[in-house]
Amino acid sequence: MVSRREVMMGTAALSFAGRAFAAAMPTPMAQARPLPLAAIRLHPSDQATAVAVNHRYLLRLDPDRLLHNVRLYAGLPPKAAIYGGWESDTIAGHTLGHYLSALALTWQQTHDAELHRRADYIVGELALAQATRGTGYVGALGRKTKDGTIVDGEVIFAEIRRGEITSGGFDLNGSWSPLYTVHKWLAGLLDVHQTWGDPRALGVAEGLAGYIAGVFAALTPAQVQTVLGCEYGGLNESYAELHARTGDARWLRMARLIHDDTVLDPLARGEDRLANLHANTQVPKLIGLARLYEVAGDPAAAAAARTFWTAVTAHHSYVIGGNADREYFTAPDTIADHITEQTCEHCNTYNMLKLTRQLWSWQPDGALFDYYERAHLNHVLAQQDPATGGFTYMTPLMSGVARDYSTTADDAFWCCVGSGMESHAKHGDSVFWEGTDGTFYVNLYTAADADWAARGATVSLATRYPFEGEATLTFAKLRAGRFPVALRIPAWAGEGARVTVNGAAVTPVRARGYAIVTRHWRAGDRIAITLPLAVRLEPAPGDPRTVALVRGPLVLAADLGPATTPWAQADPALVGSDLLAGIVATDATAAHYATRGILRPGDRDIVPFYRQYRRRSAVYFRRFDDAEWRREEAAFTAEQARLRDIAARSVDVMHLGEMQPERDHGLTSELSYPLTYRGRAGRDARSGGWFECTMAVRPGPLLLQATYWGDERPRDFDLLVDNVRVATQHLANDHPGRFFDVVYPLPEPLTRGKSKVRIRVVPHNGSSAGPVFGLRIYTAKPGETL
Repeated sequence: MVSRREVMMGTAALSFAGRAFAAAMPTPMAQARPLPLAAIRLHPSDQATAVAVNHRYLLRLDPDRLLHNVRLYAGLPPKAAIYGGWESDTIAGHTLGHYLSALALTWQQTHDAELHRRADYIVGELALAQATRGTGYVGALGRKTKDGTIVDGEVIFAEIRRGEITSGGFDLNGSWSPLYTVHKWLAGLLDVHQTWGDPRALGVAEGLAGYIAGVFAALTPAQVQTVLGCEYGGLNESYAELHARTGDARWLRMARLIHDDTVLDPLARGEDRLANLHANTQVPKLIGLARLYEVAGDPAAAAAARTFWTAVTAHHSYVIGGNADREYFTAPDTIADHITEQTCEHCNTYNMLKLTRQLWSWQPDGALFDYYERAHLNHVLAQQDPATGGFTYMTPLMSGVARDYSTTADDAFWCCVGSGMESHAKHGDSVFWEGTDGTFYVNLYTAADADWAARGATVSLATRYPFEGEATLTFAKLRAGRFPVALRIPAWAGEGARVTVNGAAVTPVRARGYAIVTRHWRAGDRIAITLPLAVRLEPAPGDPRTVALVRGPLVLAADLGPATTPWAQADPALVGSDLLAGIVATDATAAHYATRGILRPGDRDIVPFYRQYRRRSAVYFRRFDDAEWRREEAAFTAEQARLRDIAARSVDVMHLGEMQPERDHGLTSELSYPLTYRGRAGRDARSGGWFECTMAVRPGPLLLQATYWGDERPRDFDLLVDNVRVATQHLANDHPGRFFDVVYPLPEPLTRGKSKVRIRVVPHNGSSAGPVFGLRIYTAKPGETL
């Protein structure tokens, strides 16, 4: 096995910190488990602040608004108006599942009785609605009819039973990812049941699970795969968990049945075929396979989970630990080509951290928590605005792009609002672990106290990490005895870690990424670790010329000013032969630095990225030596200026082929399909079909820009604005090997007096249209010619 240090030092593709971990197949029995979340008490820190802010956010929400459709569709009068955003669409209800989980988790961290009361109330309402329906089904999801009306979504399951299945990436018989929402409900109910043993929660979960199992029982294997072509979350995980709780073999059969062969079988064979797949659709499936391995010992399930984790963390992840561009995986080791305003969906990282915990519990290895720490600090903590409690959907890594948070109006309810309210409910859940061999593990250096029941112990971890390198674990209370204490040594620390016991230096055993000290421990004993926190450069996977600045586990960023001030300059670049020498500390205790002569177009403060809540940042930098910069500066600056100019003049941008932008722009279509090619999402229309979307306009001369791939076979299609043709486009291998833009002038009479228009793309008879990889409307400069 390649060592973690060798991986770190030897290949840019594994730039996190050496993510290789032992390849031997573990046993299904967990080798370690976390101390209960209820036993953890966080010290003042950014993590503790996030829990408190999230606690207030949960209390701000109205359970009766989240239950609106539950009662309405069960024939009961709603008690409050429905929320807006996604909760007013056919995916309604997904938030309620997350909310149940967040209530249970936050209760464990705070023991606030109001959280317990709310969860009990919701479970009671679900039980009432389920009993009223009388079929086992209970739900809030909708189904959109042809006239656009949203009705009770249960009707789709009757159609599916009859074999009437229309399944796409996110649409199943007119409902938006309904099995994804079912999974969120089962997960929330099971979290409540696990937390305080409410038998009603388990009963509602079994009733709903039995209803869905009945739907699948009516299908052929081929029909099952068709249904699973639509996002289903971690439904397999819920069934595996139900089997673990009840011993009922029905649930184990369902856990194995819910298996997307196209995606999961190659992973079980050790193959990375993730490019162009919707990322968060896949991660929960692997969590489900990992749980299936735990409850039933299926070796192929374990192999797929490990292959997936390794592929994602080593070849598909950004420096902050997040992954995917515009929600999709790209080709391996192409991160540098996808540093955009749509990177790092939070749900993906929320799920990757769950998977990491599972894999680590099978076979403790510090490499797994090197990744966990990186993603938890730099992505999850960046995802919540501590001033408002809002959450990001994406965490953009494109230079100068501000984060977009959900608002106090609570009118979004994206998937990442749901996963956000869970993530920030449990910042203490992975700090301390206990092995089946009696080892006490410290996996995260988060300041906290904990009760360790197995030893009758109270432990305290005092630290300002990651801003300072020392962490001290004290056994304030302990039933004395001999056992190992394992402190994780991150791979980036190399040989620089130092360990002391009661103030005296010791030489620990180093194994699997840990400093292990085995001795007879007594109350009052202290073990401390000091880690070096030097700034270093980390290249993007596959491109050593694109780098980020990292200090310990902390990703640093150039501060580009407040989010309220538009960024209109060229992307910062690093220039020089000794870049690290040009980065000087200004306040090391806050991880604040400044550049001196190495940043173009000018020096900037360098600060922790995650704390840039309302600031603009630069995380990735192209690096040049002095001679290269002299050659490249003009072209680099001109291209940046062109892109910034178009962005500044943009009125509206439409990312075709992507779920949320298409919904936001009211896309409708016939014989038209989303696709991803060479890492870019788009949409085509087949002969006899079309697609159409709403885009914003403003007074004055406007241009419509469309993006195409240059190697398309011959095809012809029209572009129409409010049913008036403005252009006919012919594609025929005329820009080989690259994407290219075509700009069309919009006649002013078509936009005069309007704030929106409908853009329609229609293929000629016998031809197809596109694919179109994005549309943009922007203002024309005076005298601009095309």
